[in-house]
Amino acid sequence: MSAYRDGDKVVVMVPSRLSKAEEEQWIATILERLEERERRRRPTDAHLQSRARELSRRYLDGRADPVSVRWVANQRARWGSCTPDDGTIRLSTRLRGMPGWVVDYVLVHELAHLLVPGHGADFWELVANYPKADRARGYLEGVAAAAHLPLEADAPEDDVTGIHHGDHLHPGDEFPHEAAG
Repeated sequence: MSAYRDGDKVVVMVPSRLSKAEEEQWIATILERLEERERRRRPTDAHLQSRARELSRRYLDGRADPVSVRWVANQRARWGSCTPDDGTIRLSTRLRGMPGWVVDYVLVHELAHLLVPGHGADFWELVANYPKADRARGYLEGVAAAAHLPLEADAPEDDVTGIHHGDHLHPGDEFPHEAAG
């Protein structure tokens, strides 16, 4: 017995030997399991906000306090973005289903931007507090390469992760060629 999504539909396969009642029972069970699995893979905005606060406390001494953290579907070339002026963080829905430690890295990256707007050494020093930062960057680089994602015009040469805080980069900002860590 198995189930999978095909667009907006769920396809459930059960053995033909089941009675109608058994079939209905198994379909209900399988759909519940599928829904639970998808729920775990797709944390809500409230969960993201809570997770961001926990990561700030753990890795940034609680200094980054976002006003809001939410999923957005309009970021095709970025994994996350933030606006330090109003304390908002947005994560691409493309991160849903990726390992939690990768999502945590993107959150820490954006939280660090609430404290340091550019990608200078002080910024990377904050990001390096997250112990899986290098591993997560490598994971995102692999995903970006496999998907043939374009690099952003304002990204440093070694930053193919597509994580940036957008309009807050200023001409003349200096970027390290290697992340601290």
